[in-house]
Amino acid sequence: MRAEGSAPPDRRRVIAVLAAALVACRAGASEAAPIGEIRFGLTPVFLNNDLELLARLQSYLERATGHPVRLITRRTYQEITALLTTRQIDAAWICGYPFVTHRSELQLVAVPLWRSRPLYQSYVIVGNDSEARSVADLAGGIHAFSDPDSNSGFLVTRALLAEMGVRPEGFFARAFFTYGHRNVIRAVASGLAGSGSVDGYVYEVMVQIEPELTGRTRVLRRSEWLAFPPVAAPRTPLDETRLAKLAGALLAMPADPDGHAVLAMLRLDGFAREPASLFDAIAAKVDLLARAG
Repeated sequence: MRAEGSAPPDRRRVIAVLAAALVACRAGASEAAPIGEIRFGLTPVFLNNDLELLARLQSYLERATGHPVRLITRRTYQEITALLTTRQIDAAWICGYPFVTHRSELQLVAVPLWRSRPLYQSYVIVGNDSEARSVADLAGGIHAFSDPDSNSGFLVTRALLAEMGVRPEGFFARAFFTYGHRNVIRAVASGLAGSGSVDGYVYEVMVQIEPELTGRTRVLRRSEWLAFPPVAAPRTPLDETRLAKLAGALLAMPADPDGHAVLAMLRLDGFAREPASLFDAIAAKVDLLARAG
């Protein structure tokens, strides 16, 4: 017999379901981006351990776009790329390697200008006491890569080895990933690795800000000039107006005192619109690896 005032079983189930749905809805809303917020992802290509730089970049972008901005940082390129391809963020400063491998899912927003060009190089570095004179001399040693989805920190050297008819696991006695270009430099400088693959832009910035670290290394090989790591967005943007404002803010940085200050901290000259064909040389390296198997 049902007690007076108690809800029928079906009604109790309905109430429980509605309560659970309300809790889930509130939990989801707490993690969702506020209306109008620009979510901008940053990968290890960015010098992202500089808290002042991040704060000034966020402040500039908020003022220039008129939107709240959240900077999303992750440890690996794969994590940020996944956020882009699943349309969880508006845009991200990524690497040319994931950009070309996901070209059908992404659009090019802007490319940084370093030394007045949208280009950079990959470096193979060694300790300054190394006797190596070419990459071939590194056989049997320990090598530090940056990230498996990095152009300068993996793809360029991997493609070079493929042209030599070898793979990293057969050429080096050991190879490992540091998940950061600075970490590659530290690994080689400390002797943890005999050589490393690193972003030439990051290396040259480190020469200026940490000369005592880079002074324990030297550049063994510089690659050809390649497209600088770009800012990309989902091919179908989360919000076209927000994305246009973000692109405009990046392009306007050199003419704005705060934007110019951020660029100075990055040792960059600005951002520019460039054709996707700028990345064809990187795409050719991806194709080379696909053929090599």
